[in-house]
Amino acid sequence: MGGVAGCFETMWRIAVDAMGTDLAPQAEVEGAVLAARAGLARVLLVGPEPELKRRLAQLGAARLPVEIVHASEAVTMEDHAAKAFRRKRDSSMRVASRLVRDGLADGIVSAGNTGAVMTTAKIVLGSLEGVDRPALAAVFPNSRGAATVLLDVGANVDSKPQHLEQFAVMGEIYYRVIFGAARPRVGLLSIGSEEHKGNDLTREALGLLRKLPLNFVGNVEGRDLYNGRVDVIVCDGFIGNVALKISEGMVEAISGLLKQAFASSVSSKAGYLLSRKALRGFKKRLDYSEYGGAPLLGVKGVAMIAHGGSNANAIKNAIRVAAEFVEGGINEKIERELASASLVRA
Repeated sequence: MGGVAGCFETMWRIAVDAMGTDLAPQAEVEGAVLAARAGLARVLLVGPEPELKRRLAQLGAARLPVEIVHASEAVTMEDHAAKAFRRKRDSSMRVASRLVRDGLADGIVSAGNTGAVMTTAKIVLGSLEGVDRPALAAVFPNSRGAATVLLDVGANVDSKPQHLEQFAVMGEIYYRVIFGAARPRVGLLSIGSEEHKGNDLTREALGLLRKLPLNFVGNVEGRDLYNGRVDVIVCDGFIGNVALKISEGMVEAISGLLKQAFASSVSSKAGYLLSRKALRGFKKRLDYSEYGGAPLLGVKGVAMIAHGGSNANAIKNAIRVAAEFVEGGINEKIERELASASLVRA
């Protein structure tokens, strides 16, 4: 790795798996350059060195805090997570994870195969003290102009009540640090707000969450993901992933329907331009690229998992959030608060 002198030495170092997105490595390289130019972090681009060098040269990034770390292999979306980890020892996501483990980077950003990123992060980095299962957190815009965090959205298909208990603590800390709320409202996703509703998992978890030193509001429903009633919603990974995928499909469907409605009803040029501006504003509010990615909470180091369809803006924002995660000392706070809440298992 080549050094970068000057004030950039004090910035957090974020390793970016350059071979993860559908447009790899174009989106990753452009996103890294955007992040570096904005002074968000020092970026370690991990992937095939000759290609990354060529693309950085095309963007005039020679004086930016962007370095290249060579990796000869890439994990594809078709690869089985566990097999990819075992067989592709020099994959860009594994090399990036090792940089974090060895203290050469403070966090990793990858838009690659989600299962493979989670497997690699959990094995290479390991879990924090007191965390039985890391959880994947996703950010959703709500109708109050703020954001709601949902976790877990896919790291754990089957969860136990004590896992949801840990998810609640981790999600609450994440929200506090990233969004600046002093006392985030935490809810448990169920099929009704009444305490007796839900399944065995949610009913048992409800009792555990009520004992935590959190601003816990009780059971919430799916509609509360978007209405801003709570800030953090906890659920198992199976339900969370279904909610995430439904939401992604809903955004695409609504955007398409609005575009058709505007096109068919607007007759004047001025009205057409106004409708396009409104549609762009609507799509920006719901655009995942503005939030960058989903953090894998509970692993040592910082791991941000971005969408496979991420563009340069999404990669830039994932780098930004990863740096904010490190700056905010979220991992240290998770370990401390799990211990103070007596959730560290013997």
